[in-house]
Amino acid sequence: MDGGGPVADETTEPAARDTARAGAPACLVTGASGYLGGRLVPELLDAGYRVRCLARTPRKLRDHPWADRVEIVRGDVTDAGSLARAMAGMDVAYYLVHALGTGRDFERTDREAARIFGEQARRAGVERLVYLGGLTPAGVPERQLSPHLRSRAEVGRILLDSGVPTAVLRAAVVIGSGSASFEMLRYLTERLPVMVTPRWVHTRIQPIAVRDVLRLLAGCARLPPDVARTFDIGGPEVLTYLEMMQRYAAVAGLPRRVILRVPVLTPGLSSYWVGLVTPVPAAIARPLTESLRYEVVCHENDIERYVPSPPGHPLGFDRAVALALQRVREARVDTRWSSAAVPGAPSDPLPTDPDWAGGSLYTDVRERAADVPQEALWQVVEGIGGENGWYSFPLAWAVRGWLDRLVGGVGLRRGRRDARRLRVGDSLDFWRVEEIERGRLLRLRAEMRLPGLAWLEMRVEDDGGGGCRYRQRALFHPRGLLGHLYWWSVSPFHAVVFGGMARNIVRAATRAASRAPEGG
Repeated sequence: MDGGGPVADETTEPAARDTARAGAPACLVTGASGYLGGRLVPELLDAGYRVRCLARTPRKLRDHPWADRVEIVRGDVTDAGSLARAMAGMDVAYYLVHALGTGRDFERTDREAARIFGEQARRAGVERLVYLGGLTPAGVPERQLSPHLRSRAEVGRILLDSGVPTAVLRAAVVIGSGSASFEMLRYLTERLPVMVTPRWVHTRIQPIAVRDVLRLLAGCARLPPDVARTFDIGGPEVLTYLEMMQRYAAVAGLPRRVILRVPVLTPGLSSYWVGLVTPVPAAIARPLTESLRYEVVCHENDIERYVPSPPGHPLGFDRAVALALQRVREARVDTRWSSAAVPGAPSDPLPTDPDWAGGSLYTDVRERAADVPQEALWQVVEGIGGENGWYSFPLAWAVRGWLDRLVGGVGLRRGRRDARRLRVGDSLDFWRVEEIERGRLLRLRAEMRLPGLAWLEMRVEDDGGGGCRYRQRALFHPRGLLGHLYWWSVSPFHAVVFGGMARNIVRAATRAASRAPEGG
């Protein structure tokens, strides 16, 4: 692990940046609610650029620390009309979205979205497109690539053929706090001192630190207009996945891992193995593991001519891991792989006055008085999930998480982005934060596999006498007969699960308030 002083911030340069650069481009960022997009936005703002974010659900961006510094517009990359409005007046457009995991037709969806994006950019007079794709192996026919890599390569070609100067950056494994690749590496190494591994652990890979990816993405906004091509980007080292695990263990202060190779573990079986051991579900692990079947190393470093590396860059693997681990330990993970919506999960919010069209809306309501200040109770509510758990019958929650994993869901182990504060759009175990009114309301939408739609709502209300009331509401809208059977099969356990949850949340707030110093 690096020594000799504090570790620098992972995603911002230590040197001051020019925040009022004359003639700075106006940039449109798609995927701003995702892992890289959410980190690129402040990078561009700090460089003095004007930023507009395209989002299907703009309110998911409202709690980001940079939200009041950008323009947020509603739209979708598959909707030509909304794209045309979003691109008006833009100089640069970043394409940081993909349809991976949305179903068997995700390649077709990616293809159509890229075509629409390129067409609208050309019509709007956008001067530069920037896309982050995947590094593909040399000498391997495209038809033999994983669907994930094949689609990424096709999107890059479509954007290059759009008539707008395009920079396609191709990266292998991105190492940074919260990235799916890093989380997979981290949990495999930390949880299994002895590992049975598939063949791909011996594949050579050229990982790159997220800080360098962001630096290069931002630098591409000022490429000369005659530059339209792909660029391979990577860190200074080529490692096998096995070497990456051993190097991670060394940086993290763990004993050397014992790794046994088992050739019969196919990418498909590997994805389920990864899904069982790490928070990354099989649906996301599969394209990651399939991409590791072939050697993915850079074959040129031409980007250096246009976006020169500052001293100390690109970061080496050990340094990138140290930076990522520091952010995890300090709970300063700005975005995570789970920031993006789970494919197939419900996305519509709970209607204010739902008209269920003759259907049923099942509810379970619990209320309790709390002889504590409203803020004390709210702190417990906002800190729920992750390492703090769900305040009732841990075994029941764990079993529900394992069952969800077995049917291809996200399970209970996604945890939290931040141990203390939540924002709209955050994943929270197998829930997602749909609404938050700080101090008053937290509403979660279920992303587990269910025969219906489910929400969990927690309210904290001042009782006017120095205390407060806790009101908890679980809602379920069944889909078909199976949905009704599901509700009635689990309802006998609600008194233990939801009743215990309400009771223990109030108790936790009472204990915390009793420990707080008087007057403080």
